[in-house]
Amino acid sequence: MKRNTQSFILLLLALQLFSCRQEHGSRRTFTVKNNLDMDRQQETVRVPAEKVSDLIESFGADNLLIKEEDSDSVLVSQAIDYDGDGRVDEILFQATIGANAEKRFVIQGVENGAAQRPESRLTTYSRFVPERIDDYTWENDRVAFRTYGPEAQRITESGKPGGTLTSGMDAWLKRVNYPVIDKWYANHQQSPGAYHIDTGEGYDPYHVGDSRGVGGIGVWENDSLYVSKNFSSYKTIATGPIRTVFELSYAPWVAAGRTVRETKRISLDLGSNLSHYEVFLDSEQALPNIAVGLTLHEGQGAVKASTEEGWFRYWEPMDDSELGVGLVIDPSVVQDYKERRVEAKDQSHILVLANPENNKLSYYAGFGWKKSGQFNSPQEWDQYLARFARQLEEPLMASF
Repeated sequence: MKRNTQSFILLLLALQLFSCRQEHGSRRTFTVKNNLDMDRQQETVRVPAEKVSDLIESFGADNLLIKEEDSDSVLVSQAIDYDGDGRVDEILFQATIGANAEKRFVIQGVENGAAQRPESRLTTYSRFVPERIDDYTWENDRVAFRTYGPEAQRITESGKPGGTLTSGMDAWLKRVNYPVIDKWYANHQQSPGAYHIDTGEGYDPYHVGDSRGVGGIGVWENDSLYVSKNFSSYKTIATGPIRTVFELSYAPWVAAGRTVRETKRISLDLGSNLSHYEVFLDSEQALPNIAVGLTLHEGQGAVKASTEEGWFRYWEPMDDSELGVGLVIDPSVVQDYKERRVEAKDQSHILVLANPENNKLSYYAGFGWKKSGQFNSPQEWDQYLARFARQLEEPLMASF
């Protein structure tokens, strides 16, 4: 009897050990810490694929579930392959963490885990729009943007009406949290220009022309701004509940005798009013004074900037409401900024002059519309930009 009891105990220990090993092999625990003295609300957290490569290999990225350590609720997540090599580069989710606090999370591989992942009511989205000449448009639950392709350029340069010649960035003012891009373009097909009329969801009153719009770039030299034309090709990389990502390439253009090749990788996260621009520039000669612009339109608004914190904004009247546009950039790469007001149409701007690092410049640009209910004053917009800049300095990181 004693021998049977000992055998039973050894069997239990062996089963427990096997269970622990199996559990350890299918999950990882990690910590996300907020080092700032302010709460972080639904902010994106990156889980690098190399930290959970064995889980991805064993279960597949779509079968990985993320939860708070002491919760059974599965969080919305998104796996992204940025370089198109067929391998996931990182997994994203969003977390809310109090000031100077941390939370522990679990990422676990589960057979048929994809079926257990929750669907998000909110999402990000982007696409090429051939039915409206050749726009490229992107949005999340708060804002929407668009820019213009080679056919719109060709129409304009051939002298025909209906085209657009600009590499500036357009703002679509929305006041609903669901996607509007497909609906607004469908309405435009039925009634051309329909998205210029606000029927309750928002509209497009923002004029770009050949200005920089909301965050377009150029090269500033000899009191002149040199810019590219419309994008020449595009690549959609990801759309999903956390982030949409795409790339725009431009035909070579000339800036004060230098030939410049330009590619933009643009992304937009859920809950953010600012798109992230990663601009890759190539030239045989050095490119000082890369300028990121915010158009001043007719100059009826007010400029405010903090070069120390790295944010710049313009707040202006917009029909029966008001609009704030803004730019956030690492202050260490900023040389100066100019408030340039001129008589020439579409050429008045805030120009933030920056030095690219290894031919790459990273910044965030976007807007807040008073009528959306997100911001009620320029002071609230300033606070948002200042907060955004602080969060960039101390991103929420997954520590394994």
